[in-house]
Amino acid sequence: MEKQPSSTNFIREIIDYDLSVHKNEDRVHTRFPPEPNGYLHIGHAKSICLNFGIARDYRGLCNLRFDDTNPSKEEVEYVESIKEDVRWLGFDWEEREFYASDYFGRLYEYALQLIRQGNAYVCDLTTDEIREYRGTLTRPGTNSPYRDRSVEENLKLFRCMKAGEFEDGSRVLRAKIDMTHPNITMRDPAIYRIKHASHHRTGDTWCIYPMYDFAHCLSDSIEGITHSICTLEFENNRPLYDWILDQLGVHHPQQIEFARLNLSYTVLSKRKLLKLVQEDRVRGWDDPRMPTISGLRRRGYTPESIRAFCDTVGVTKINSVIDLVVLENSLREDLNRRALRRMAVLKPLKVIITNYPEEGVEELDAVNNPEDPAAGVRRVPFSRELYIERDDFEENPPRKFFRLAPGREVRLRYAYFITCVDVRKDKKTGEVTELYCTYDSRTRGGDAPDGRRVKATLHWVSARHALSAEVRLYDNLFSKPNPDEAEEGEDFLSNLNPNSLAILDGCYVEPSLGWARPGERYQFERQGYFSVDPDSSSGKLVFNRTVSLKDTWAKVQKTLT
Repeated sequence: MEKQPSSTNFIREIIDYDLSVHKNEDRVHTRFPPEPNGYLHIGHAKSICLNFGIARDYRGLCNLRFDDTNPSKEEVEYVESIKEDVRWLGFDWEEREFYASDYFGRLYEYALQLIRQGNAYVCDLTTDEIREYRGTLTRPGTNSPYRDRSVEENLKLFRCMKAGEFEDGSRVLRAKIDMTHPNITMRDPAIYRIKHASHHRTGDTWCIYPMYDFAHCLSDSIEGITHSICTLEFENNRPLYDWILDQLGVHHPQQIEFARLNLSYTVLSKRKLLKLVQEDRVRGWDDPRMPTISGLRRRGYTPESIRAFCDTVGVTKINSVIDLVVLENSLREDLNRRALRRMAVLKPLKVIITNYPEEGVEELDAVNNPEDPAAGVRRVPFSRELYIERDDFEENPPRKFFRLAPGREVRLRYAYFITCVDVRKDKKTGEVTELYCTYDSRTRGGDAPDGRRVKATLHWVSARHALSAEVRLYDNLFSKPNPDEAEEGEDFLSNLNPNSLAILDGCYVEPSLGWARPGERYQFERQGYFSVDPDSSSGKLVFNRTVSLKDTWAKVQKTLT
């Protein structure tokens, strides 16, 4: 089997060896098996890229399978969002969309087989009693008083469970393994429980559902998966998966564990992300501050940047925390190549050019993307009244401030040199409201013919032609690198950053952005990268700051440490 060149890792080395000895009949078949109980996040993106990437590079197959064994937490909304995210990342499972619920009938028969073999029994202990009987890392477990029920009694009780004759939690089916096993997972784990809940696919057909560990390994087996790739927290479960598959004598995929993705200033627990949504700490699963794939997409991330990030962090067996800056830099590198440049003023200050014709307007050439000559140029209107950034002016400039100030000359991007000759202020507050400037008509689009230089170039928009916009500035959702580090009696929510979102109204953008559509990404010159939010409409432009131009946050952190 010919393999496309790709960066190697220990998983690929295992697959290379398997192919060299013709294991699995030279097949490579992986799967991405999410539980549809929440939206996917950046950690899932790593698993998606790994599983689908391996299938692609080895010309194998990758299934999309939903491990939908818990009807009380699963929803069709989550299923659809997961499919959208996988497609958006650039992967296609073709016709191989499967569900653990597809196999409920077969899983039930497998459970009956274990009972007939004397490898499973119905237990009447409560959840708390089972936990107590299980023991600890230093104390062996104790056999359930129901462990020695006969095969006939277990078969009868399990069928009664299926028929709905018992209440939720009153009984479970447990694997009969070893209550003294050093791995607590192997101490007679539950493999079926009673749950009178309607399933999003099977409705009310079932009132017993397989436990995740039972369904997961058997679903892999049923689908003929060759390499069952999962994160390190499942390493402890591998002996149980092996036991189940071996006892049943079915196809046995090879499980390989890798380190999950952890990001600084981020939580990647679906339970915690759900809490953020349910408590309205964010605006939904696709809030641009969320590490969900839908949130990153809304913020303006590209699938290419996320795939590049996953390739950069690689695949290892050692858990670590990746600095959020690495993800942001992958995005900057991608957007620098593809994002069209535009001018936008977020905190406007009016400039009136006194020696420019009052009704005069001219069209200036502006480069769309200096990294992409094929992107060409656009025409930007220039007129007597402009807006510049308020931060680009200082009435009493400090040392090393080279932008506009009284008597100082600067360059306007793609336009002219201007000099500030007068400052108007609000009489009550003293706030600067307008600047009066003159321009040098000989400096259009370049340097002065007499060779004089200026130390600053400012972006601007024509006041007459500018479009108003709302701009949303995002910062880290959490204020600590490890949000789970909380004071006693508090949880991760205590580390929420109260300044994670700032909404700026009264911003102005150049008129070419009137044709911008939701999802499109731009570089606002000197401001950062921005995307058009879905909240935008024909009468309202809304932009999300995707990422700043430079890694200013990392510089601050370096200074502090």
